[in-house]
Amino acid sequence: MLMNAPATFIQSYIDDLNDALNQLKPGAALTRIQAAWLGACLTCILLMNSVCWAKFERASLGDCKVAALSWVFRKASIPWDWLLRVSVVLILKRYGITEGVLAFDESDRARSKSTKRIYKVYKQKHKGSGGYVNGQTIVLLLLVTSSITVPVGFFFYMPDPALKQWDKEDKRLKKSGIAKKDRPIKPERDSAYPTKTEIALGLLKLDVQVFPSHCHQTLTFTQ
Repeated sequence: MLMNAPATFIQSYIDDLNDALNQLKPGAALTRIQAAWLGACLTCILLMNSVCWAKFERASLGDCKVAALSWVFRKASIPWDWLLRVSVVLILKRYGITEGVLAFDESDRARSKSTKRIYKVYKQKHKGSGGYVNGQTIVLLLLVTSSITVPVGFFFYMPDPALKQWDKEDKRLKKSGIAKKDRPIKPERDSAYPTKTEIALGLLKLDVQVFPSHCHQTLTFTQ
């Protein structure tokens, strides 16, 4: 199936999205090129049932090049967090949903055992095999309503490497009988590696600005 222009309902969605972005965060609306890129990507995802730049290029008969599609995704100043939240706001308005609960969850996603290039990847216990694998931990902010549950925010968690190394060494020294006063002092946490609670509070702070004031909020973590 070939794609040379965004589907009509996708174009309508992008127009509504830009209007909502202007209302909630003036100046955050997509540029003409960004809007065209998003329309092409969403239409290709619909047609190809996949997120793959090479497939998108083939679906557009070469009009949308892999390099260009990838560059916009990686380099363009698109307000990704706001796009997600505003999209949810549009869904709430369309279906008349006026009440919900903000809840948090976390998800460990196993990746390759050897990869080090994936963002915030670290060594995790693999529940299936009992061994270890490199993976990511995603902290999710969910909007739970009586009819739907949708993600409205997320952030990647990663343990502070320095703290993790200190903890490992501290346990080794403790097991060897070294007194606490003779063991290295626990280092301060690097702000680049916030705790899951800090991440949750940061996500909640932004979403309070976006969602209707009658939507309840909770700091409940589900496992």
